[in-house]
Amino acid sequence: MIELKHLRTLQALRTTGSLAAAAAQLHQTQSALSHQFSDLEQRLGFRLFVRKSQPLRFTPQGEILLNLAEQVLPQIQQALQACHEPHQTTLRIAIECHSCIQWLTPALNNFRQNWPQVVMDFKSGVTFDPQPALQQGELDLVLTSDILPRSGLFYSPMFDFEVRLVLSPDHPLARREHINPEDLANEVLMIYPVQRQRLDIWRHFLQPAGISPALKSVDNTLLLIQMVSAGMGIAALPHWVVESFEHQGLVVTKPLGEGLWSRLYAAVRDGEQRQPVVEAFIRSARQHACDNLPRVKDASLPGTPLPQSIISS
Repeated sequence: MIELKHLRTLQALRTTGSLAAAAAQLHQTQSALSHQFSDLEQRLGFRLFVRKSQPLRFTPQGEILLNLAEQVLPQIQQALQACHEPHQTTLRIAIECHSCIQWLTPALNNFRQNWPQVVMDFKSGVTFDPQPALQQGELDLVLTSDILPRSGLFYSPMFDFEVRLVLSPDHPLARREHINPEDLANEVLMIYPVQRQRLDIWRHFLQPAGISPALKSVDNTLLLIQMVSAGMGIAALPHWVVESFEHQGLVVTKPLGEGLWSRLYAAVRDGEQRQPVVEAFIRSARQHACDNLPRVKDASLPGTPLPQSIISS
């Protein structure tokens, strides 16, 4: 029956000393405020102040409610301020993007400089499936390119990145400007030890064209690149992973089709995306990646479309 707006109005009435001044302070018309009091008094069954009294005089019931306002409103304000302060002291992170560790480590260091009170707990591993762990409360945030439908998770867009074909400089395809799916039919495609349906090159490039090259699992990024450089196979990796190796002449990269782009998300439990620590980490990591990685686009900007390769598949 009594709402916070009524308590705030009573406070304003005492502070200003008149109905007209209270209405101005609350950015209402005097008529609207008078009607609000009349309606409240009718529902309560008693008057709250004496009309046209100079100075304004509250009834005993009005004084009781004023005392309540002076107790409750400051407590509510303090509680709201506390809700916006970071109470989280540990941030448990995992990645499904196996090549993300290269840029994530410096991003974590940047975050620690601004949030030294937060302990970072990082989990990884090619056989670790982190999204179920996030759902069960064992993690706070997962970096992933896979959205699980009806999962109870919220996916915050981080950035879009280009997946490039990685080849030995001596490979015949190294002289091609563009790579078509059928060009890879007889190749050995080196992949991380995950289901092929989770690979962008499989879902969005090879499978739609009905092409199925031989697959070879390699659980270490550096070893994978060395094997490609030695001509033992090819790979499809984000450009940031191989940029330095390409500059050294150890590998070359080529666009897949018209360009194969994917999107990285920060997944959290739905309802926790506005937690101050989580929000600050996502913002910091996204900014670090967009400032330092080649061939990435900020996916959080309004109106940023999904990568065309994802839409078309």
